[in-house]
Amino acid sequence: MRLEWRTVSRGSALPPELARFAELDRRLVDAAKSIKILSNLDWPARTYDEFLRGYEAGRPELPRVEYPRFDFADNVRELEAVTAACDRSHPVGDYIASTAESYITAARMLESLGTEAFTELSVRLYGRPEGGFGVPGLTNLDAAEQFIRSSEELLASCLRTDEDFCILPQTVADTLRKEIAPFFKDRPFEVVVDQDMASRAAAGARRLRIRGSTCFHPADLPQLLQHEAYVHSGTMRNGREQPNLTSLGLGAPRTTATQEGLATFAELITTAIDLSRMRRIGLRIQAIHRALGGADFLEVFRFFLEAGQSLQDSFQSARRVFRGGDMRGRIVFTRDAIYVQGLVFTHTFLRKAIQACKLDYPTWLFAGRLTWGDVIALEPFFLSGFIAPPLHLPEWAANRLSLAAYLTWSLVANRIHLGGIRLEDFLHLRP
Repeated sequence: MRLEWRTVSRGSALPPELARFAELDRRLVDAAKSIKILSNLDWPARTYDEFLRGYEAGRPELPRVEYPRFDFADNVRELEAVTAACDRSHPVGDYIASTAESYITAARMLESLGTEAFTELSVRLYGRPEGGFGVPGLTNLDAAEQFIRSSEELLASCLRTDEDFCILPQTVADTLRKEIAPFFKDRPFEVVVDQDMASRAAAGARRLRIRGSTCFHPADLPQLLQHEAYVHSGTMRNGREQPNLTSLGLGAPRTTATQEGLATFAELITTAIDLSRMRRIGLRIQAIHRALGGADFLEVFRFFLEAGQSLQDSFQSARRVFRGGDMRGRIVFTRDAIYVQGLVFTHTFLRKAIQACKLDYPTWLFAGRLTWGDVIALEPFFLSGFIAPPLHLPEWAANRLSLAAYLTWSLVANRIHLGGIRLEDFLHLRP
């Protein structure tokens, strides 16, 4: 379609079509905001203590987790009405409809906990380990296994030993609070310790929660800062402060691959990531593959344990796979399958954006919870002011020239094929 648009200043009257989309977006937010996936799939902290007692006594048992029964019928009806009211030929209408459809799938997934439909809907949202990502013959699982194989020889010298360090959660929270405060400027942001939390950290628009009763490694702090605070909390807060499309602050499931890819890329470009972290991401993809094939919780737990993770980390890693599913296997949560794909696509998107001289694209990714495609499709509405630029932007993304230099070099370096090069060739290398 041919778009006709004009500059929209904050506080000015919107053109009728955009005003209608803004109203549909408000309806979308009202209907979708209670459909929260991760918090509804969380396990009580006591689950680990109960499992550990049985394990240490030599009688490990499958965890017992009870979930509430969800009924999102009213939410789904409203989301379907919003979708039907959208003009899909218009980029803003298509964005709103796609986001609503994403939440409809999420609602039905939450209503199907413990059943085969749960996994089918999870795969629809997040894909599966065997899924490809644009490289012929390469799947998420292949990429994960290749990375893990490559890291095996570095195990002894490069992998961190978490048992040698123990930074207490309150110390982590205090340190992060001081680091994060300047990023959000005069806007309040909390970092709190949550004793009942199962995951290591959870980022919201105004609060970052840290798991209590656990030890943190020094490498965890910059990873939490870049991944959770500057990307996840930052994009969510930027989205909620949008003047017209506040659904950009929701965190729709359709944006997960982009957001996790962007957050992991942030770790990479700031050197916050380490080999243990990348290996952990790869192991999770392998674990999902095993569980889909029939491995139960205990088998997946032992898989992580044999890969070198601690008892607590092995339990938490297995929990990520089985939350919402069946501890006996096959019915699992596939969300962690998207991390490698998300990282590859984010890196590629940013490289192509720089190659095409679209220097605004990396910045716009932080304007809210968006996908790579959203940035392209909604470009006219960024330029017109209908969508506001991000208020909070990490230093690496704000420094366009340095980011452009890094990505331009990546374009050159990726043309060098290592297959025909031996390290010994450098002994005889001459200018």
